[in-house]
Amino acid sequence: MSRGIILRLLFVVALLAACAAAAWKIEPRLGIDLEGGSQITLTVLSDKAGEDPTAGDVDQVVEVLRQRVDGLGVSESTVVRSGSNRIIIELPGVENPDEALEVLGQTAQLEVRPVVRAFSQADAGTVPECAEAAAAAREDDSTDAEAQECAVTDEQGQGLVVGPVALKGNEITGAQAEQPQNQVDWAVTVDFSSSGSDAFGELSKAAACAQNPANRIAILLDDEPISSPEVTIPCGGSITGSTQITGSFSQGEADDLAVLIEGGSLPLRIAGEADGDDIAPDVRTIGPTLGNSAIKSSAEAGIIGVALTGLFVIFVYRFVGFLATIALATYALISYAMLVFLGATLTLPGLAGFVLAIGLAIDANVLVFERAREEFAANRAAGLRRALQVGFNKAFTAILDSNVTTLLAAILLVFLASGPVQGFGVTLIIGTVASMISALVIARILTTAGVSSRWVNRNPKVTGLASVGRVRLWLERKNPRLIQRRKVFVLGSLTACIIAVAGIATQGLNLGLEFTGGRNVVYATEQAITPDRAREVIADAGFPEAVVQTADAGDISVRTGRISDAEEGQIREALDQEVGVAEVVSDDSLGAALGGELFRNAIIALVLALLAQMIYLAIRFKWTFGVAAALAMANDVILVVGIFAWLGKPIDGVFLAAALTIIGLSINDTIVVFDRVREKWWATGQARKDRLAAAADADAKSAEGGTVLTKQAAEVEDPDFVDVTNRAVIETLPRTVNTGIGSIFILAALTILGGDSLQDFALALLLGLLFGTASTTLLAGPLLTYFNQRSPFSRDKKERTSRDPNDSGAVV
Repeated sequence: MSRGIILRLLFVVALLAACAAAAWKIEPRLGIDLEGGSQITLTVLSDKAGEDPTAGDVDQVVEVLRQRVDGLGVSESTVVRSGSNRIIIELPGVENPDEALEVLGQTAQLEVRPVVRAFSQADAGTVPECAEAAAAAREDDSTDAEAQECAVTDEQGQGLVVGPVALKGNEITGAQAEQPQNQVDWAVTVDFSSSGSDAFGELSKAAACAQNPANRIAILLDDEPISSPEVTIPCGGSITGSTQITGSFSQGEADDLAVLIEGGSLPLRIAGEADGDDIAPDVRTIGPTLGNSAIKSSAEAGIIGVALTGLFVIFVYRFVGFLATIALATYALISYAMLVFLGATLTLPGLAGFVLAIGLAIDANVLVFERAREEFAANRAAGLRRALQVGFNKAFTAILDSNVTTLLAAILLVFLASGPVQGFGVTLIIGTVASMISALVIARILTTAGVSSRWVNRNPKVTGLASVGRVRLWLERKNPRLIQRRKVFVLGSLTACIIAVAGIATQGLNLGLEFTGGRNVVYATEQAITPDRAREVIADAGFPEAVVQTADAGDISVRTGRISDAEEGQIREALDQEVGVAEVVSDDSLGAALGGELFRNAIIALVLALLAQMIYLAIRFKWTFGVAAALAMANDVILVVGIFAWLGKPIDGVFLAAALTIIGLSINDTIVVFDRVREKWWATGQARKDRLAAAADADAKSAEGGTVLTKQAAEVEDPDFVDVTNRAVIETLPRTVNTGIGSIFILAALTILGGDSLQDFALALLLGLLFGTASTTLLAGPLLTYFNQRSPFSRDKKERTSRDPNDSGAVV
């Protein structure tokens, strides 16, 4: 073996060993739907005595709490408003919810004040403590605690009088926990906004020239001092941009402080233990939202689907298909190890998407194998290894472009979105990276070694590369003129989209709990009942989409859409008949978990992701390619949403994940076709140049005899862009069909066998895959030829490359 192959092999062995160790040692973090978790209920208090907080103020508190939960590193969590002034937070996999409560329940109002003087006996009756001044200001609107002096005690127990607030937490743009060099204690580095930097610069400049203790700056969190460092720069200097909050912080304390500062302060106070048991924070353990039977059936469906996909790949590509299936197993190991190593929360839809990604990861191998088949058919004498090497080289650009567009979208989702959409972006990045490693490194090593055997070379049929396949042979024989019928396909697609939009307009969208909110009722039952049985009883009562889980003391929590009291009575009556008496313990309305800022951020991130993909395609291909790909993708999404509207299926967070997956599938499929168009069109232009050069040489040689070979004669057999696109679609159709069938096995198994919890998710993906395959073959190409012919910026390539710049067009 060559040195390069040995190095790649060592890399793969080391990587798989590390992934196996991570998968074995690290416990996965399971979501609320699989394992349950902790539920924290907080009560928001108004800053005006005797008044309730407004809905807008409570919504602001919800957004700040979401940012804090994200900062804690808890993904797939839920933060929703309950009633007028309560907030319910569900945290999967949190072992100590009381520690999380300490971070979530703090107001976290950060203030930076100048130190005026040491506290003395003369100040005892006139200068209040900062906490007392803030409490008095909440009772009396005419008092401004931030504008007056108050007293604090520093880390060493010394009393200090601090001046009015010079800088607040809203002028801080970032916070990170760090351990300074050669220090035991941790610190928090904060970055200022432009105005905050100016304010801190003036404050530090004044302190630098003052005497102790006025050369210090006091940093307060919720009116309590956390740090009062000395300013040690020379007089006349200042500190701008960022600073460091120091103190006797442990790593955990510094992390929590950074989360509080980064997330921002709460606009209103959260009720604590001292405010009374009726509004004090409530912490309880909740069970999984899915039953054991649903989880078991979904797992079995996933295993069956993956097994069928593997068998199909082996059936089509034989020996190299078997090796590719082994590479798929390594993909699954790498992806899972990365997920658990990064602490991602695994939910049932997430695991289903992970299983689907295993099927889709075969796409890169299919691309390579189809290219290798073409090369072996064209040059059998060069051998299988050469054909496979050419297959990898020619498929690389399509694999690269499709994965780069996916990564662009995923990175924007991670940095701009939050909640489940952000979690989807993380999973997408992991799957994409693992797929490239599996296909371009591991599969290449396995297949190259496999086809190097003498016995395999003497029996090429066993490899699956000896023939271009039955589908390709049938297409070669029939040579269907798909692009020439573009008007029919475009009109058919337009008609289908009109019907889909009509369904959305007339039937409306059945938005799920995450978008609309709903009602959460907790029942105490006279007799014990399992969550699975409670789900069946409530579904039979007419509420099949209700989320049922256990709560503390064996209570049953039922979460539904916005139902009336009469409908809630139907649920209670059904439970009464099953368990004797079902008493209502609590009954709360719930806000939208995916509403407000979270939903807006997700839409903004999605739009920017699509724009980034279009720009990339415009750079790598041409702007007409980007527009055609975007329209084909929009067609797929509109059709799926329209069918769900006609069927009355729920549009919820799970469907949102499915829609994002559909977008990725559609773009990737289209890129594969467009890569072939680009390759063949370039080859057409290169062949034209070669013929023109030969024509010019022939003209020169035959000038004495009076014979002229014109440029027009050299171009007689030159195909146009429509013919090239049609040929590209036909040549890539076997790959599209084989990849689609491999994924359909998994989705069909999840749809039929996966239980109610996954059926809608799998159905959305199944429809998206079918529509995506059709639009890639019948819509993307026709749209591309339409834009390419009519764009003022896309003149026919034949005209540009065939005419010599010095040629007047005259024929002698």
